Amino acid sequence: MTQFKYDHVHLRSPDPEETARWYEKMFGAEIIRSVQSDGRPRLDLNLGGLTVFIAQMASDQAAPPPQPPYLGLEHLGLCVDGIDAAVDELKAKGAEFTREPTTIRPGVRIAFLRGPQNVHIELLDRNAW
Repeated sequence: MTQFKYDHVHLRSPDPEETARWYEKMFGAEIIRSVQSDGRPRLDLNLGGLTVFIAQMASDQAAPPPQPPYLGLEHLGLCVDGIDAAVDELKAKGAEFTREPTTIRPGVRIAFLRGPQNVHIELLDRNAW
């Protein structure tokens, strides 16, 4: 059987610079300048080992971002130790949370925040005792 492995997530933004800076500010993502296959510039991120491409797209050419829950890719998930402190830190940076830290089962707490272009990001603390 063919073996598959993860490569990237691709975001579209009317302002890739602003979007990349948001991920850098909130999560310490590394911004990497790149070029798409058609020669246009693209910003890439190293987001905790997750490769994220951010390509330019004019707002008037795009459908509005969906509101969760919806079918398809709904959110990104990032692991963190000490979710409550992480949420406080992100709020101090201006993050907008759509779900405050919640224990979903013993030892696991989650929270959700809204990123640029309404991308939903889940924080997971799998060691919350």
